[in-house]
Amino acid sequence: MSSVQFAVKKLTASLLNLPAIFALSGVLVSAGCGGGGSSTGGGSTPPTPTPTPSTAKEWTWVSGSNSANAIGVYGTLGTASASNVPGSRAGAVSWIDKSGNLWLFGGTELDGTVLLNDLWEFSPTSKEWTWVSGSSTGGSSGVYGTQGVAAAANVPGARVGSASWIDSSGNLWLFGGTGLASIGGGSNFYGYLNDLWEFSPTSKEWTWVSGTEPTGTTGSSGVYGTLGVAAATNVPGGRQPAASWIDKSGNLWLFGGIGYDSTVNEGDLNDLWEFNPTSKEWTWVSGKSTANWSGNYGTLGTPSATNVPGSRYGSASWIDSSGNLWLFGGSGFGSGAAGGLNDLWEYSLTSKEWTWVSGSSTAGASGVYGTQGVAAAANVPGARSSSVSWIDSSGNLWLFGGGGIDSTGASGGLNDLWEFSPTAKEWTWVSGSSSANATGVYGTLGTAAASNVPGARGYSVSWTDASGNFWLFGGDIFATSSAQTVTDLNDLWEYQP
Repeated sequence: MSSVQFAVKKLTASLLNLPAIFALSGVLVSAGCGGGGSSTGGGSTPPTPTPTPSTAKEWTWVSGSNSANAIGVYGTLGTASASNVPGSRAGAVSWIDKSGNLWLFGGTELDGTVLLNDLWEFSPTSKEWTWVSGSSTGGSSGVYGTQGVAAAANVPGARVGSASWIDSSGNLWLFGGTGLASIGGGSNFYGYLNDLWEFSPTSKEWTWVSGTEPTGTTGSSGVYGTLGVAAATNVPGGRQPAASWIDKSGNLWLFGGIGYDSTVNEGDLNDLWEFNPTSKEWTWVSGKSTANWSGNYGTLGTPSATNVPGSRYGSASWIDSSGNLWLFGGSGFGSGAAGGLNDLWEYSLTSKEWTWVSGSSTAGASGVYGTQGVAAAANVPGARSSSVSWIDSSGNLWLFGGGGIDSTGASGGLNDLWEFSPTAKEWTWVSGSSSANATGVYGTLGTAAASNVPGARGYSVSWTDASGNFWLFGGDIFATSSAQTVTDLNDLWEYQP
């Protein structure tokens, strides 16, 4: 087993806090699926028609295959085509630009053996994908160029589990993950990364902005400096997969992940960082500079300067209209032993205080689903990692899937869709199954239907468009129409809340 495959298997199994069967492994897929790989070619992806308008509360399968391990069709670099489609993958990152186009970068495919650095753009209007940057084959190392200087040759190395943001100018930002850097002479460094990149959709050029281009046998440790004080030498350590936000001032925020602390120890992190794109400086804002800390929950619903979530990775995140940061679950430490989490936290940028809002302070909690479509104070999603999240125009938080614990206490992949009202402090189970490992119902490509639903999965990516519709792409674990386990997916879905 390669070092890449081992690390990705380790990430996925621990991220989902599931038995080994749910890791990225060689498992059966449905008949007729594509044969994996990242090169341009065939696969089982059908042609993409023009979807009919979605009806509220219905899913639409928009693009990609309903079978696992579909091959990417790259076409011509920079040219949109109805036949183009990214290959199946997990652990990619996403952005949505000012024009409403969806962007996708990297991830892993083929049983975790291949890491990607391809950048894609999808137009919801034309329903076409464009391969924009990066390689059409896996395992590419990065080209860093000169720090702070954009260049056509620059490109991040292939990686999984990065963090991402988009700024007010429409530029894409990418941080860390596990993957490939470059070392002099063209040989590869593989491990936790802490490099920060900016991509301009206008110039189509990458800029290496911050962090280290590793040149040794281990990743980069964090340089924390003084709590609350920005400094040019400060930088988070290499890590994946951290939670991320961007505030109203355009500053980037990063929390936790699994990676290296200030002492180059590997473990779960609970450090909160802010990056100012103007000054190009990081500030350590909250949490510990060392790994594997239990959380301090305080009193439910009461903010406190001593409150802090425990170390974790694979959390879901949102930012509300008031600029507060929200964090849900992941794999890591609650108030005690480590495991899957379902705690919901809010962080105020004004008071600099965390509030434990919902969920359990201990690991391993089962979901309480209640009645589908009905909010209740007792409702709560079960502990999970690698979910995706959206926020709607009313400020409600939305959560989908991941790997975790269902209503019966069973572990597996999830496809449940939840809504949380910050006003009422109540969860609503909206869609999907209350049991683990549900298969997908794809229906007709491009046609919304009440019976349609993505299958159970984790490590997908999500977007919210200007019309408030939710988008979901790929991931791993479960989601075919044949009730079989799968590895990686490349299906694109739209949901109108």
